[in-house]
Amino acid sequence: MTLAPVPARPRRLVFLGTPEMAVAPLRALVEDGFDVALVVTRPDKRRGRGSGTTPSPVKAAALELGLPVTHRVDDALTVGADLGVVVAYGALVKAPVLAELAMVNLHFSLLPRWRGAAPVERALLAGDTETGVCVMQLEEGLDTGPVFARERVPIGDDETAAELRQALVEVGTPLLVATLHDGLHGAEPQQGEPTYAAKLGPDDLRLDWERPAVELGRVVRVGGAWTTFRGHRLKVLAATPAPGPGAGEPGVLDGDRVATGDGVLVLATVQPEGKAPQAMAAWRNGARPVRGEAFGR
Repeated sequence: MTLAPVPARPRRLVFLGTPEMAVAPLRALVEDGFDVALVVTRPDKRRGRGSGTTPSPVKAAALELGLPVTHRVDDALTVGADLGVVVAYGALVKAPVLAELAMVNLHFSLLPRWRGAAPVERALLAGDTETGVCVMQLEEGLDTGPVFARERVPIGDDETAAELRQALVEVGTPLLVATLHDGLHGAEPQQGEPTYAAKLGPDDLRLDWERPAVELGRVVRVGGAWTTFRGHRLKVLAATPAPGPGAGEPGVLDGDRVATGDGVLVLATVQPEGKAPQAMAAWRNGARPVRGEAFGR
């Protein structure tokens, strides 16, 4: 497929993005004087049991800025833009669009490591000590395009996915603006072995107590970690891995400590089904686990 040529110094843009982490780049482009002719975002989502819908964070920000918004990618070809800027849009852009409008993507990893939908989460789960941001040309392939600029970002030992996303946005937003100002030239092909960041599902976030505590701690840091107790789901919102043997087989509770395949996971904050988050001590006082009782059974 032949891609549309990338303009050296784009001025009229279409912005494609959806979640909260794409809001700061959109605002920065507008504040820096780029002409954002159109914002493309994912459709409004239904929340709760009612019939109402909620716009994406990018749509809400675009409307606040007075920018036109659409849910149709093909509309990007109708406003005379010379470049599309993609930040966590959440869907692939089809080849016919890329053939007519060049696009760059602010991607939150050090490509070619963690191509795909969940690079932040996969970097944490893998125990990576650093990640980064790349400004790359969008191709039909999944995050395969050449890279115009990149910057590394360390991952703290206790850093959560939410904290890491914020750090990446704080680094990536000025990198994106500076790269567009300096001119889109000198893109380099990606070097190294690709890895893929598939979207996480519920099974990825289930705490398997046979695994080492350090790995389970990473799952908790990603957000959405869960286990079961007496047949009901229990979210684990904050926890810390620690060395030492547990008080029984993997999953067995001993106060705030849970035995794992290697070490223990010290639970700090949990959330039972249908209830608010609470300290582990408060949950334990209410649930009253007996000696030898375990999670995940």
